[in-house]
Amino acid sequence: MKRMFTTYTPLLLSFFLFFCGNLEVKKEKITSNTTTKHSKKHANFNDYWYAGKAEITSYTLSQARYGDVYEGTAVTIFVTEDFLPKKQVKADYSDKNNIPVLKLNSTKKFTTGIYPYSVMTSTFTPINNNQNALKISLSSQEWCGNTFVQLNNRVNYQVQFFSYFETNSDRKITLKKLPLENDFWTKLRINPKSIKTGRYQVIPSMEFLALNHQKIKEYDAEVSLIEKGDFIYFSVFYPSLKRKLSIQVTSVFPYTIEGWEEITNNRGKKLTSRATKIKTIQSAYWAKNGVTDTKERKELGL
Repeated sequence: MKRMFTTYTPLLLSFFLFFCGNLEVKKEKITSNTTTKHSKKHANFNDYWYAGKAEITSYTLSQARYGDVYEGTAVTIFVTEDFLPKKQVKADYSDKNNIPVLKLNSTKKFTTGIYPYSVMTSTFTPINNNQNALKISLSSQEWCGNTFVQLNNRVNYQVQFFSYFETNSDRKITLKKLPLENDFWTKLRINPKSIKTGRYQVIPSMEFLALNHQKIKEYDAEVSLIEKGDFIYFSVFYPSLKRKLSIQVTSVFPYTIEGWEEITNNRGKKLTSRATKIKTIQSAYWAKNGVTDTKERKELGL
């Protein structure tokens, strides 16, 4: 696979059915300081995403934590579901009020010294419009304890936060409805051009805010999307956090995520977390939970 994140400008240097559910390559194009209106999904969207399977991709992971970088694995599971807007959960039955969403379950597993981390984020993004995620939840487990965050999109964003840390203690937060970093991952899969670029306020990922004890709020951000050759290079940079997330996506549908980089200031060090794709498969994984259902897991390199 081509080396990720070739340098393009100085700015670019600092850069998941109702189940459990060829665009031409364009010339180099930089979109900046514009609000794009291309929220329409791709013509082949339903054929791909409503075939009765989820898309599962495995990645090798190098994760920054505690001033060092640790090796592990990451997995993204993208699947379409029907979502109940009032209860804010997956719908068990068909109903005219259900909202079709593209759900991303993103997992990371890595070990710091003697003890392991297991992190999972779920994002539920409406498919048929360019609205923000209806719900985001994060859970993190390690030997010190549990952390859990849930954001519900109601009149405002309602956030519930639970942690074992005194300085990060249990609380409820109300936020204005601003763009969410967690949403960028799913919107890249629906239509990359639906994402506004330029400078504006963004609420960073729940994982980053919770695990780094940062205040859950909006931060000034610079959002960029570059198309070059076979790939789209998307990034969001937060100057005050000294953090940049960069995602490499194929430039043709289904806009597969090939990998990502996250540059952070970790215990006074500038460190880079990095994920590189191992394998992408499509599978009705929820029906493959028997002792003998291991073939596809081996195929994913897990």
